[in-house]
Amino acid sequence: MGFCIITDSASDIPEGVIKEYNLYVMPTPVTIEGKDYFDGETIFPDQFYEIQASGKEIKTYHINQYMFHEHFLKFAKRGDEVLYICFSTGIAGTFNAANLAYEEVLEEYPDFKLTIIDSKCASVGYGLVVERLLRMQKNGAPKELIIEAARFFCEHMEHVVTVVELGYLFQGGRLSRTSFLAGTVLDIKPIIIVDEAGSLKAVEKVRGWKKAQKRILDMVGEKGKNLENQVVGVCYGTDIESYDYIKRELVDRYHVKGLLEARVGCAIGAHTGPGILGIVFLNETNEKYEEYLK
Repeated sequence: MGFCIITDSASDIPEGVIKEYNLYVMPTPVTIEGKDYFDGETIFPDQFYEIQASGKEIKTYHINQYMFHEHFLKFAKRGDEVLYICFSTGIAGTFNAANLAYEEVLEEYPDFKLTIIDSKCASVGYGLVVERLLRMQKNGAPKELIIEAARFFCEHMEHVVTVVELGYLFQGGRLSRTSFLAGTVLDIKPIIIVDEAGSLKAVEKVRGWKKAQKRILDMVGEKGKNLENQVVGVCYGTDIESYDYIKRELVDRYHVKGLLEARVGCAIGAHTGPGILGIVFLNETNEKYEEYLK
């Protein structure tokens, strides 16, 4: 028996963290030309973005009830207690499917304890939550405090994101045709956040890719709290040069404690395209959790 923290691959949690903590990550499905692949298991970012660039039809769907049932059953059989941090309900139906699967497992294993938390985060936003919880567990934090901290981190996680190409947002129904056409002509880049409901929301528009990068960096300073004591998450698709610039600026400008570096996978990349840059950080901290994160 044990207390296990788990997540899914839409968290874009780095491979190094997965290996260090032996983290169980449920793969998110993606369909390419009618064939199913599983993020981080049968398809990886480099391969995915090459396929995307070729123009092949790509569709995503959340982990379904049957898949969750199969994953949860492994822990129930071992007698483990589980904390699952999942993809935002504002973007996918993951949370509801996971709860339905849990109810099924309980019919066979009524003593199985599973806490499912809707992160209301995307990509490394909840990948960073998971990494913090794993560090707390490693440093001896009690189970109840870890679950409490999970809710706190999810509630206070900020996301600031921008993308190079508007076409993927348009194709996914997240941008009107008028905005797509005008934005392309005028070189407009959206500034996107994850709002309180856990949904992606464009809050600003800037002209030019460099200005977009500078704007998301400015927003870190506007929204972040105690950045010098935070590990901040940063992610990208394929633009390594811009990614390196963002990382340098976070260290030089805000003196962040560290960086959790991630690659955006299929779940988000399918809707944003390869030219995505994102930064995630907390807008509030709490000393009783921080003592286990040193």
